[in-house]
Amino acid sequence: MQAPGTGPEAASPGMGGAIPARAIWQPAYIGIGSNLETPTLQVRRAWERLKGVPCTEAIRCSPLYRSLPLGPPAQPQFVNAVAAVLTRLDARALLAQLKAIEQAFGRASDGPRWGPRIIDLDLLVYGRERRAEPDLILPHPGIVERNFVLYPLADLAPDLDMPGLGRVIELKARVAPAGLWRLEEPQPRSLSDS
Repeated sequence: MQAPGTGPEAASPGMGGAIPARAIWQPAYIGIGSNLETPTLQVRRAWERLKGVPCTEAIRCSPLYRSLPLGPPAQPQFVNAVAAVLTRLDARALLAQLKAIEQAFGRASDGPRWGPRIIDLDLLVYGRERRAEPDLILPHPGIVERNFVLYPLADLAPDLDMPGLGRVIELKARVAPAGLWRLEEPQPRSLSDS
């Protein structure tokens, strides 16, 4: 007997029914960021929501980091983290789940690029997959320049070899921590386990 949400097809809230699941589990890393409405709380809420994604096991969330915004300077600082998951969803289905969570948080899909946001969920890495499509690029573009991605990712998977980019620990060494502050120690699998 399989656990709920892990069968060959799992119901997906907000996606209109069942979605197919693969037989093989894939590791994936998801960037989480917020700079509106108590950003630390929003990042923690997003981590909790990732635990409910069908055919996906949320493994660990990095420590939280405060970072300067990339976009227009007239906006609050961000709080960022990276989540490690194992999933049987393909990359596109996992991305759809992330977009559904963003929508549930009230994020406008037509907001300004790099503008303030209540939540931002980015599929950073999906297994060894490399993809370059208009709405899905893997690994996520810009990882190698973004300390707010590389530092929390290195907390989870320093030896991860990102397809076409290299090992996380080596990429992190090339990016200064300027404008980045670690807020806390790593979170246990469940935020209530501490």
